[in-house]
Order: sequence, then structure tokens, then C-alpha cells
Amino acid sequence: MPRILTIDDSSTIRSIITKQMSDLGFEVDHAEDGQQGLAKLEDVSVDLILLDVTMPVMDGPAMLAALRERGDQTPVIMLTSESKRSIVAGAVKLGIEDYILKPFKPDELRGKVLKVLRLDGNGAAAVGANPAVASSPVQGGAADAATRQFIDILVVDDMENVHKKLRGLLPNHVSMNGCVSARDALQMCQEKIYRVVLVDLVIPDVNSVALMNQMRALQPHAVMVALALRSAGEVTAEVKGQGFTDVVFKPFEAAAVEDFLSKHFDVDDVLSIDGNVLECAAFTGKEDKLDRYFTRLRALCHESLEKLASACYDDTIIDLSAIPLRNDKIVRLLMDSDKEAKKLGISLRLVGTPEIKRVVGAVMETSTLPFFATRAEAQGA
Repeated sequence: MPRILTIDDSSTIRSIITKQMSDLGFEVDHAEDGQQGLAKLEDVSVDLILLDVTMPVMDGPAMLAALRERGDQTPVIMLTSESKRSIVAGAVKLGIEDYILKPFKPDELRGKVLKVLRLDGNGAAAVGANPAVASSPVQGGAADAATRQFIDILVVDDMENVHKKLRGLLPNHVSMNGCVSARDALQMCQEKIYRVVLVDLVIPDVNSVALMNQMRALQPHAVMVALALRSAGEVTAEVKGQGFTDVVFKPFEAAAVEDFLSKHFDVDDVLSIDGNVLECAAFTGKEDKLDRYFTRLRALCHESLEKLASACYDDTIIDLSAIPLRNDKIVRLLMDSDKEAKKLGISLRLVGTPEIKRVVGAVMETSTLPFFATRAEAQGA
């Protein structure tokens, strides 16, 4: 019977994980921080560690580093409310099998745990699995991840000008590799770790879908995105049916590249999640990008509320303190979020400045939402 160690300072998260793992027939041990986790591992042996990033006393990355330093290669799935590439990249280099963004859906947790342990849906060893390595790190674990460079984007296109054009539209801090052949693409995927892989749909003598699936096996953390000609018609549904997450059209347009970046790299610049708290970030772009900021914020609030409901939260706090003061856009954001929250059975509490409180209170549809000056007051309520 597999044994799981969950390390998280949130009793709610520990309870959710315990229920999910117990339903699979697993034994579950607990620790509230990294220091307790290291002590627990001196007394017991486990098959998998579910490790939170942000904890008091000793956080997840510090515990993971200490664990690897003492030669413990137990597989680790990291739980994080932050998707910034620096955190994910650092954890991958220390040797994690996978990561889950909180709040997570129970099915997502179950699927990733079973995948790492190489078990089927009933908790039994998968057909063809080698029992001797069932609880050992899979390819990309601590042994080779520590030596593999982390790169943001890999572009696979037989025309080098495509690489140059995209590189020119990316900000300097976003790293990129490019290759013109399937062989080079697979070689790069063995040597480095990528966050997003862009694959052209028309490469001479190459089945792009088959190539994408081969790269996915080597890059389980990466998002696979298709490159297609805009004149090819409506291909989004088709490529998603083939297994791609998204599509980017050629020739590149600056606005489309910005949308691509916002989807895969800038989530934390718009909305961050900490437990049941959704915090809206300050807007730092030009005025003509403000509509896109609020559109993205509304979409992320909807996604986050669904995840919170799946994680058994029945209330959430939306921190509006840093949001730009645009009356109509704030009201629309809150009306949409309140409608979605009610549908999911979640109650909302708001945090913000006196100016935002006046905006919220001036509209009948939002005036009844509980409003607090600080996050601590909202949590206390």
C-alpha cells in the first residue's frame, strides 16, 4: 500500500489531501512545515511527498533542498499558489516530479499522484510497470534535472525567420530556443526543460502531432502550442482535438503574442491566489491595455472560483486594494464574480480602499457585498 506524506501549514489542504488519498487506499502522514517533514522522514519511509511551497519555519524549496542534500530521492509533487517561472524552475532543478497550482481540483490531484506512482485508477500497479522502480523518480527527477537548463520557450519550425520574428516580439527576460528539425527538437527536449513548446503544423517530412506527443513524453510539465497560418481558417478546435493546448497564428502580430504571454507567463501579474484569497495586482501597462487587464482578470476570477469550489471552500476574499480605479470595470468584475460565486455556492468578501468601497457601494448589485478595509478584518469576519 503506497504511503504519502503531505506537508502543508493549511489544515484544510491536509484534510482534502487525506480524504482523496484515503479513498485510493493510501496511508497518509502529515507535517505542518518543512522542518517537521524532515523529522518525519527520519522515522518513516514514504512513496511520495506532497509539498507546499509557502510555509512558516521552513518552506517547501528549503526542505526539498535539504532532502536532496542528504541523498533522499523520494518523489515530490509541489503544491504552489504561485506559477512564476522562477519558483517552478527552481523546484524542477531540485528534482520534483510535477507541481499543482492551488487551489486544485481533486481529480487533478488524484491523476498526478497516480501518474507519479505509476498506478492505475484503482491504486494497482499499472500494466507493464516495473515494480522495482514504481516509487523511484521518473525521467526528469533530481538526478538529471539538476543539470538541465530551464528555458521558457522552444520553437520548432523549419524556417529560421520564424524564430527571429518571434524573438523580436518577446521581452528580454523570456528565454527562447529554436530548432528547424524534429531530431534537434527531441534532442533539446532531452537536454533542457521548457515551459512552453511551439510546434509548426507544417514541417516537411514530419508529422507535427506525433512529434508533439514525443516531446510531451520528454517534457511532461510543458504546454504544447501549435503554430499555424492565419489563412488556414479556423483551426483552434482542430488542434485542441489533436492534443495541443492552444494555437498561435503566423505571421505574428504583437497583440497576439502579448495574449500568448499573458496566458502562459504573466498570470501572477494579474491575479494571485493564497488559500481562499484572490488578490488583484496593480496595473502597470499603458492605458490602451487596460481593457485586456480587466478581461483577463474576470476570466481568472472565474477559473479560480471554480477551483475553490472544487477544493471545498465555501467562501473567498477578493482583495481589490491595488486594482486601478475604473468604476464601470470594477463593478462589472464584481457583478460577474458574484454571479459565478453564487452559482458555485461560494460567498464573497471584499477588501479595498475607501475609494473602491464608494464605487462598490454606489451600485445596487454590488452594494450588499461585505467590504473590509484590510485582509485581516475580512478573514476575522
